[in-house]
Parts: sequence; C-alpha cells; structure tokens
Amino acid sequence: MRYFPIFIDAQALQVLIVGAGEVAARKLELLLKSPAHITVVAPEVCTTVRHLAESDQVTLVERAFEESDLDSRRMVFVATSDEALNADIHKLATQRNMLVNVVDNTPLCGFITPSIIDRSPLVIAMSSGGNAPVLLRYLRQKLESILPANLSKLGSFSERFREKVKQSLSTVTERRYFWESVLEGDIAEEVTQGNDDKAEQKFLAALEDASEQKQTEGQVYLVGAGPGDPDLLTFRALRLMQKADVVVYDRLVSPQILELVRRDAEKIYVGKAKSHHTVPQQDINQILVDQAKAGNRVVRLKGGDPFIFGRGGEEIETLLAAGISFQVVPGITAAAGAGAYAGIPLTHRDHAQSVVFATGHLKDGTIDLNWQGLAQGNQTIVFYMGLTGLPIICEQLIKHGLSADTPIALVQKATTSDQKVLTATLSTIVSHPQLSEMKPPTLIIVGCVVSLQSKLNWFE
Repeated sequence: MRYFPIFIDAQALQVLIVGAGEVAARKLELLLKSPAHITVVAPEVCTTVRHLAESDQVTLVERAFEESDLDSRRMVFVATSDEALNADIHKLATQRNMLVNVVDNTPLCGFITPSIIDRSPLVIAMSSGGNAPVLLRYLRQKLESILPANLSKLGSFSERFREKVKQSLSTVTERRYFWESVLEGDIAEEVTQGNDDKAEQKFLAALEDASEQKQTEGQVYLVGAGPGDPDLLTFRALRLMQKADVVVYDRLVSPQILELVRRDAEKIYVGKAKSHHTVPQQDINQILVDQAKAGNRVVRLKGGDPFIFGRGGEEIETLLAAGISFQVVPGITAAAGAGAYAGIPLTHRDHAQSVVFATGHLKDGTIDLNWQGLAQGNQTIVFYMGLTGLPIICEQLIKHGLSADTPIALVQKATTSDQKVLTATLSTIVSHPQLSEMKPPTLIIVGCVVSLQSKLNWFE
C-alpha cells in the first residue's frame, strides 16, 4: 500500500490551486463539497472556473503564479499546461513540507485524490494508486448502484444520537452491539423511509432497553474459512468476520482471508503445525471461553471446515460445559477444494463410487489406521496432514491390497495462486524428484480418479 488513506479535516483548510482550466475546474468542484478555503491563481480562467469562483469559499487571482502564493497554504493542486512550471511549484511546495498534487503527474504527487462516493456524512474513498483507473471507475459504478441515495439519512441519524448512546452504554462492545441492532432492524428502515418521528421513538425505546441490561452476553462462532481462496468463503462467514470483536485463527487461514476481518478486531494467532502447537488445544478452548465471558463476539476462524479434522467438536464441548452460546458456520473442506482446483473429481461413475477422508496424523502421533477399510477398489481416499507419513501410507495401502500402480496426487496450498500438484503412483511417489519441493499444507489424494487430473486440470 504505497498511498496511505486518510481523511483530512477541511474545516479551516487553506488550499491553493495553480491553473484555471478544465482540469483545475474538476479539482475546484470537488473541493467545494468541503468547507475548505480555496485560492485559484492563473493568468487565464476558463468559464467553468469563473462560475465556480462565485462561491464565497473561493478567491480568484488572475495573474501568473508567485512563490508568495504558497504562504499560509497547507495543500496545493498544480494544474497548468506548463510542465516546467509544475515541477518548480512542486519543488517549492515540497521544501515547505506542504501537501502537493501535480495533476496527471503521479511522480510529482505527495498525495492523490481518490474516487469518491458521497453519501455525506458517509464518504467512501477508493484509489488504485493511478495504476488501474478503468477498474476503479468500474468499482465505483458498482458501489453507486448498490448504495441507496438516502443512505445519508442513516449517517445523519447516527451522528445525532451518537453522544446519547455513549452516555447510556458504558462500553465500546455494548455500543457496537446496539448500533448494529439499529442498523440491521426496522429503525433503520424507518429512517431511510423518512419516518423520523417513528424512528426516534423506536430508537429511544431500544436504547432504554439496552441500558438496563447489566452485561452484554458474548458468543462464539466456529467459522470455516475454506481451503484458502477468499472467494470460497460463505456469505455468513464473511458477515461474522466483519462483526467480530475477537478473531482466533490458525495457520491454515490465508493472509487474504485474514484481510477481510474487521480492522479493529483483536486477532489472536493460535497456529498449529504437526508436533508443534503454538498454543495447546486446551488453552485455545479456554481463550474462547474467556473472551466470550468478557462479552465479546468471538470468531474461531479455521481453515477448511470446523468439523472435518478441525477439532471443532472438542472446542464446542468446552463451550457447552462453560454455558457459552455458539454457532457453527461450515466451510468448504480442504479435500473438496483441493480436488476441484486440481481437476480431480473425488467421485466419478467410472472410477470411484465412494470417498473417504482420513488423517495422516493421529492424536498419539502414529498413523495406525484401518488400512483394510481404506484399501478398497472404486474408492477415493483423501489424507489430511499426511505428507510426513507418505512412505508409510503408500506402503500400507499396497500391503493391504491396492495396486502399486494406483494413481496418487499431492496438492499443496490448494485453491490459492501458490497451488502445486504432483502426481505419480503409490510405488513411485516417494522417489519422485520433485517430492522434496512439496511443503505443508498438502493433501494426498489416492485413487483412479487421479488419472483424470491431466485432462481436467482447469485451474493451472
């Protein structure tokens, strides 16, 4: 993120615009939406600028730029057709530590103006850093069509009662819960429909009810984050991630997914790898209980699905014992994601009529599985956490009846841009020259369906 996004208080902001053509007019028109005081300096003035300069906020000076024009200014827009003059003004303004923008010349911009969606007091600003203006325009059009024009009424309503809510509810968590209930319920509907009196009555009644509650009850959401691609999150998962006060996450949650968590939520990393737990499971369970008892909405964010080798059942048992309310949000398990993105259907009428999920790492550290039950024909086997035990897995499957020529695939970091797929057979995979390149998290898929991978490999 090269450009750090900020909103500047323009109440007493002194701004200089050098140039008075149509390009300068666009900046002037934008600035006039704020309370800034604007001075425009140029020897020639276009009709649009002259019209806009009739505002009491604008002082129009019809002459060439002088260095003294920079005095007492905090922000400068340079919009002349003289590149040498633009560069000189940039240098002078920079020496004075002023915010300077040379229009359409990104290297000479100490700041850039974003694309704006104005629903004052709500303002949404977006930028591509000058690298993708068409994409930015496309996104703005999408958002403009989604956000109702009367959204500004909700902003004004919230601003009006902000202090009253702050006085009635003592904690940030209580206030957040209350405002969310307002914005998601019929009070917001009354506001947007212009029924201000009815909205105020309902709002004050709801605030009185909220203030009488002694303590906000926390809740835990076990959320499946899927196999890695953020586009595979469920709507509910994303919604809860945006509402969470605390997010407890493991190492299988991709950075791209973690970026979607509410910015001011507390994030607690409890990542676990084979034989090395950053935080022991019993301590993770206690973290969930303690945070919920403190009145927080806790999202336990797990890679894949919480109930498929995610130890969600163990965590729920602890929550039940502590009397903590919880919900479970399923996610796309790693096996389904890996199979789909690797081009390996886990079932197929001609190859496999059943699929089995197995762990390659048991609680006691062994791989003592029901090999006889796994080594069945017309069946696909998916091993989670089995990369370290790959030699044992291959040996035992062959020993219990599978052909040594049975296809096998290793899928690393499935569904992400770093996905890697390695295919071989049970007898050749261990000696494969590229095996050493495969790192966790990697799933193992065994069965005839793997033979379809080269033909159905759409993702890579």
